[in-house]
Amino acid sequence: MAAPRKAFLLRLDLGVYEEIRSLAASELRSVNGQIEYMIRQALRERGRMAAPSAVRGSASAAPERERSETPEGG
Repeated sequence: MAAPRKAFLLRLDLGVYEEIRSLAASELRSVNGQIEYMIRQALRERGRMAAPSAVRGSASAAPERERSETPEGG
């Protein structure tokens, strides 16, 4: 069963939205999916969220692009 989700309104600067839309298109995600991916990534970088391999049932549990961005050996 999927985790419960919270819907809410988000207002963005048009330029920020266009950059997110463009990035989402290049990574084959929806704008909503891209925003959620970026938020999860930022939370992990700040130590506020478990690594993708530890998250069970997550739709974004360790895509190949993400693993290839991490430098090897440290």
